[in-house]
Amino acid sequence: MDHNMPPDPAVFTHVRVVIGMVVSLSLARVLSGIAIFIQHPGKTKVYPVHLAWAGFLILYLLHFWWWEFRLQVLTPIDFGVYLFVVSYCCLFFMLAVLLFPTTLDDYRDYEDYFYSRRKWFFGAFTMVFAVDLLDTALKGIDYFESFGYEYPIRNVTFITLCLVAAWTANRRFHAIFVTAAIAYQLSWIFRAFDLID
Repeated sequence: MDHNMPPDPAVFTHVRVVIGMVVSLSLARVLSGIAIFIQHPGKTKVYPVHLAWAGFLILYLLHFWWWEFRLQVLTPIDFGVYLFVVSYCCLFFMLAVLLFPTTLDDYRDYEDYFYSRRKWFFGAFTMVFAVDLLDTALKGIDYFESFGYEYPIRNVTFITLCLVAAWTANRRFHAIFVTAAIAYQLSWIFRAFDLID
């Protein structure tokens, strides 16, 4: 195989299709979970913090799909990068499954479920923000530095808060955390990723 040949643009398209499939499965899982509240309003009690994290995950998934367009700057994309990015996507599916289990038979409601599984959920989210740093670095040092100091501070802050959230069941902390996370994430997306050049 000639490694000196220019990269085939079809490789990027192929990788995006695979990424899209995993992201789509994650979105479908979260949206199906939310639909249960509409389908069975009397049977399934909504817990606002849990539902807000579902909203945050939808926002993050859409953001991920938007910013992964920058993956095309990697030339060539080798199997290691491909495996890394697909594994990153699999973390999102894990989060979606952790938010909406197949059944709630062992739990009183979504509030009980959410707090009993918070270590898994926030542990996975901790990994997402850590892996995000590597994903951005893969796109080049210039790209990484284009976000200034806010980007690494953002991720380290999210990692720290996720670790605290995994440890505490304090309802007030969780409500404030998810509200601030959604507000900040919206601000971050529109300030840093509104246009892709």
